[in-house]
Amino acid sequence: MSMAGNLRKVTGLDKVGGLRGVARLTRRRVRVDLSHPARSPLGSAVVNCVTYQDGVRVPGSRDLVDAVEHVRKTDEGFVWLGLHEPTAREFASIAELFGLHPLAVEDAVEAHQRPKLERYGETLFAVFKTVCYVEHKELTATSEVVNTGEIMVFVGTDFVITVRHGRHGSLGPLREELEANPEQLTKGPAAVLHAIADHVVDDYLTVTDSVQADIDQVETDVFAENGARVDPGRIYQLKRELLELKRAVAPLARPVLELATRPERVVAPEIQAYFRDVSDHLLRATEQIAAFDELLNSILQAHLAQVSVAQNEDMRKITAWAALIAVPTMVCGVYGMNFDYMPELRWKLGYPMVLVVIAVACTALYRGFKRNGWL
Repeated sequence: MSMAGNLRKVTGLDKVGGLRGVARLTRRRVRVDLSHPARSPLGSAVVNCVTYQDGVRVPGSRDLVDAVEHVRKTDEGFVWLGLHEPTAREFASIAELFGLHPLAVEDAVEAHQRPKLERYGETLFAVFKTVCYVEHKELTATSEVVNTGEIMVFVGTDFVITVRHGRHGSLGPLREELEANPEQLTKGPAAVLHAIADHVVDDYLTVTDSVQADIDQVETDVFAENGARVDPGRIYQLKRELLELKRAVAPLARPVLELATRPERVVAPEIQAYFRDVSDHLLRATEQIAAFDELLNSILQAHLAQVSVAQNEDMRKITAWAALIAVPTMVCGVYGMNFDYMPELRWKLGYPMVLVVIAVACTALYRGFKRNGWL
């Protein structure tokens, strides 16, 4: 039985048109891209299943069970099985074949886990949060900036199982890059784990650079001439998206540090040096996110201060015009009272004099307010 046929049997997907395409596509060695909404271009949860020996992909197809038994018997090479959003039924037989812990299997199927690293016997179970930047023409109060997914990795001495959730973060290009570097693949499954971690962290840096462009644009708008009119919802939206990015990046620091420093049977010391480099890149991404959060707080405070200043200026203008209107209102109100005896009531020049007094008083007030910047 071929490897694809065995996978149909293992996962219970033995329908016509199921994993039959896996064997054909595996022989052609096509580039797998899972960026579209479908679960898998191969028609099932199984994306790819390949055996590597001496850092080279073994050509052709082989029975999955025989491949696992062969690499364990000869102690050479390893099997890399890639899955995309498998169901519990699809994953149950595979978990039994590789001896995976039920708790790790449950986490891999259900997803929505924090980045972490757990040990179950001789198997490592790592969870990575993948992120991608959502392109948008203009940032609004409802714009989605960061989209997240997950990659779960089971690493044993002779196998790697990757379980991906989400519509981005395809590992097809990464697999091709590794196959172009056989020397790295000869270091075993830990080399695949390092490549995935490095790929995920590099995406963090790419996303932070894109988010910085949005923050710079908001900062420019806030400190522009009409900055007080900027919608504060844009700033809050950026802070919400930045919080989602922080939840993906920050918890990964401890697992990567453990992979770089703590002795593991499945992680050779020479691979740990590579994880130290990943840890440095992750620290850079974490520091950038923290700096962005502080900068957004400063921008928000500056915007609120600008709004307060603008409101104070408006109130001063309103007060100044109210004072100007109060003078003629008062004078006219006095002479509008119905009394027989009032100063200059019978005087012929009384009316012009009142107008002159009103004009002089209003002019003096206007010049005073103008000189003090109230108008």
